[in-house]
Amino acid sequence: MTIENPSNTPVEAATPIERGLPTIGVRREVRVAGIRIAGRRRRPSGEKAPLERQLKTTGRVWLAAGIALIAVWLSLFAFPATTNWWTRHDTSILQRFVDVRNDTLTSIADVVAVLGSSWFIRFLRIGALLALIFIRRWRHFFAVILAILVVQWTVEILQEYVGRPRPFVPLIGAWEGASHPSTPVAKFGVTAAAMAYSLVPTGRARHVALAVAGVLVSLLIAAQLYLGVDHPSDAVVSAVFSFAVVVVLFRWFAPESAFPVHWNRGVTAHLDVAGPRGDAIRQAVGEQLGMEVLEIKPFGLEGSGGSTPLRLKVKGDPDTYVFAKLYSQTHLRSDRWYKVGRTILYGSLEDEVRFTSVRRLVEYEDYIQRLMRDAGVPSAEPFGIVEIAPEREYLMVSEFLEGSEELTHAEIDDEVIDDALRVIRSMWDGGLAHRDVKPANVMLNDGRIVLIDVAFGSVRPSPWRQAVDLANMMVILGLRAGAARVYERALLQFAPEDIGEAFAATRSVTLPSQSRSSLALIKKEQGIDLVEEFRELAPATEPISIQRWNPRRQRLTAGAAVLLIIVVAEVITEFTGSGFL
Repeated sequence: MTIENPSNTPVEAATPIERGLPTIGVRREVRVAGIRIAGRRRRPSGEKAPLERQLKTTGRVWLAAGIALIAVWLSLFAFPATTNWWTRHDTSILQRFVDVRNDTLTSIADVVAVLGSSWFIRFLRIGALLALIFIRRWRHFFAVILAILVVQWTVEILQEYVGRPRPFVPLIGAWEGASHPSTPVAKFGVTAAAMAYSLVPTGRARHVALAVAGVLVSLLIAAQLYLGVDHPSDAVVSAVFSFAVVVVLFRWFAPESAFPVHWNRGVTAHLDVAGPRGDAIRQAVGEQLGMEVLEIKPFGLEGSGGSTPLRLKVKGDPDTYVFAKLYSQTHLRSDRWYKVGRTILYGSLEDEVRFTSVRRLVEYEDYIQRLMRDAGVPSAEPFGIVEIAPEREYLMVSEFLEGSEELTHAEIDDEVIDDALRVIRSMWDGGLAHRDVKPANVMLNDGRIVLIDVAFGSVRPSPWRQAVDLANMMVILGLRAGAARVYERALLQFAPEDIGEAFAATRSVTLPSQSRSSLALIKKEQGIDLVEEFRELAPATEPISIQRWNPRRQRLTAGAAVLLIIVVAEVITEFTGSGFL
């Protein structure tokens, strides 16, 4: 079959790809770049996503406990009839403890009551927080602090406004303030539960730790009742409330699926891709892209902090690899805080609109990646976006650059230098900026430069942002080829004023951390200040200020300062008193 083109030269027409629906039970197969693609499947309406959020049994139990706690509070203080009922029964139970008092049991109760003492709880909290700092589990660190503050503030508010008197039995233990909720039980309960969730890996060890915490809290409750300082309802409600706060807060702020507890000092942005999540990835990639995943392995974790990079082995002829980046709500929240921090640091030059969902985040990166390719910027071929859990987790799949290596690890010549600078020139001409030009994102593949990880890219960026991209690329090249050689090659594609502007805009905060580490190493070992060498070669240019104070930056900075003062003051107050620590 032939068709005619405008010049009347006959050409062969391409055979159209068959688009008809496959027969039930038969999967049409094609091959893309050697990868076996078996007919994709559309998930019917109402069918569960590959990775569905589940409340699980413990979640249902604590949800029911929370509802029951509200009912108990209402019956304790809202209605006189029920209040009197609780008081009568609490006193009846306490009287039984009073009846069995003797010197031996009193000595044991005094020892057990130490669990609720301020100095012992302070020791546990400081130890837990120092351990979390040592292993750099910052999400768990702040989750512990938040859980303690929530319980502490709630106890103080309830004691002030409820003002329940101490039990009407002889008191033989130390006490202060109102009776409800029980301060020692609440403080020890939240501390023990938070330590179990933040320091003990999930599984059998976590179950044992929680069981031990429950036993210790129960012993403290028994001691408090024996000493006559708490009503049974005061102590039990405090224990349930403190555990419930920890469970709910950790599942919301530091979910196990996103922040698994382990004792290695890794990057917390990297999600566990084994177990249910790994099964969900295999299912979703198979259904949505038609690729049969044979193996899932993390890849290049040391160079990535904003996603979980993976290498997927997929069925083909022969079997081959594709690259994937897993994004979740964890990464979305990190991106939001990152942009707030950048705005405080840089001001109007870096103002950005935050992403409203994980879906928008991956859609934007896919869009930027395709814009980069259209502008002539070499990058990995995208294969598509995979939905793992709607609005919560998505996977971006693209070509795996087999045999590629970071530019700073490769031998480079003038042709490679020109090719790397041509990438920046292409972005300038296309009105684009990468915004994260660092060694891990500049790869040498078959002698050609390939730019990866365009998640931070922007369209129509400020001239300052484009200048910083140029400086960062020249720094990477200079680490291998020296400043003079790179500057000489850069003059073939950029004006001297462009280069002068680039290094006039360069500061420590504009250099990615990986580049800063490499610059510090070369300065230590060889005494070379690479950035200063570039500045001496380029035309003298006045330093470009990046400290521009627009109203949004002023509000964010003021808010952050006020919040920091409040938190520090609270911690200091509680540390020196009998509260937080």
